Amino acid sequence: MLVKEPIYQQLNSHLRLLVASGECPVGSKFLTERQVSERFGVSRATANKALSNLVSEGLVEFRKGVGTFVRGRALDYNLRALVSFTDKALAAGKQPGTEVVQFVSVAVKDVLDEVPEILEADPEGRLFYMERLRLADGLPVVFEKRYVVAEYCPGLTEADVRGSLYAVWTQRYRLPIEGADESIRAVNLRGADARALRVRDGAAGMLLSSVGYLTERKPLWSERTLYRGDSYEFHNRLGGIQPAGYATGKFLETGETPA
Repeated sequence: MLVKEPIYQQLNSHLRLLVASGECPVGSKFLTERQVSERFGVSRATANKALSNLVSEGLVEFRKGVGTFVRGRALDYNLRALVSFTDKALAAGKQPGTEVVQFVSVAVKDVLDEVPEILEADPEGRLFYMERLRLADGLPVVFEKRYVVAEYCPGLTEADVRGSLYAVWTQRYRLPIEGADESIRAVNLRGADARALRVRDGAAGMLLSSVGYLTERKPLWSERTLYRGDSYEFHNRLGGIQPAGYATGKFLETGETPA
């Protein structure tokens, strides 16, 4: 027996198709609550609920006193490869930009947290520390706080980090970047971080903690980077169903095929 979707869910589907159509280009003003009600023959309450759903899904945005507008594509965070922010933004049809909030060279011995140990840094060496806001169409979507081992990229300047670090490392310094270990968790953006990303205090965000490596597992960078929760989508492709106990390393010994 087929189960008919509730009216507001059917309306959501129609509106998603409308957002994706050529009728509603990115940045254009979207239908009002009254227009949705009249066009699809639903109540104002149902129209309001559907529009609210589109806002929560990040497909449109409400601008107080102005109206509702079609948003661009969310930025894709590739979980399987290192991709520069510049390339991510361009792939989403957005203009990338960088605002350098801070760029300094610091002595390893003056860094008091666990970063020098993580980076296996020479106690007499130096690290570059930078804070960068990454912008898409002028909107700050990433607030990056990163330490870099200075000996691998001597002479790095603030001007260099206004663009893609990956490009500078691979093209100028010929660094063989092998990959990175990352962890991602949900957070609430607070205080100065929320203000920097232009969101309300307590807004949803994501914290990425990462250590990047050269070949032979030589650490190059350590970062703690904040992402606006409404601007990114994390994509991955999963393999087939794994045997029972795969996640814990405890595999079945009976020879039976797990369900």
